[in-house]
Amino acid sequence: MSQTKKIGILVEFNYEDLELWYPYYRLREEGHETFTIGPEKNKVYNSKHSYPCKAAYGIDEIKLEDLDALIIPGGFAPDYWRRDQRFLSLVKGIYESGKPIAAICHGAWMFCSAKILKGKKLTCFSAIKDDVENAGGLYEDKSVVVDGNMITSRLPQDLPDFCKAIIAQLK
Repeated sequence: MSQTKKIGILVEFNYEDLELWYPYYRLREEGHETFTIGPEKNKVYNSKHSYPCKAAYGIDEIKLEDLDALIIPGGFAPDYWRRDQRFLSLVKGIYESGKPIAAICHGAWMFCSAKILKGKKLTCFSAIKDDVENAGGLYEDKSVVVDGNMITSRLPQDLPDFCKAIIAQLK
């Protein structure tokens, strides 16, 4: 097994259940440390389907050096994170550091708002394809797209490919 990595997963009101929990546990199976990062530490955020998730850390506690990778689930949560400069700064910092940064579904909105998409190949939920392209991204309709350290997928059905790509980047 490779060295244990610290992987943060963003959480906020209306996150997509499977897109948070599937990678959370799948990467733990690989021996990595996964934890949630929300606007406030220890606050409970309910998913789109009312499943609760407590933020292990608040965004103000997290530094770039605390993470080996970052995962951005979809749902409606990315619409809140993209309005918060603290989250955008973390996303941009992880991306610029070359560490794996993965987004699924509406999570790609964070890449649009962090202004890191120009010329990058990616995928996302079909409803935000225009946003991605208008931000300079090169949309591909595939289960997973990897461009450098950026990993993207479309929907919960893509989670097996999404997690395989993240695991490959962590090695």
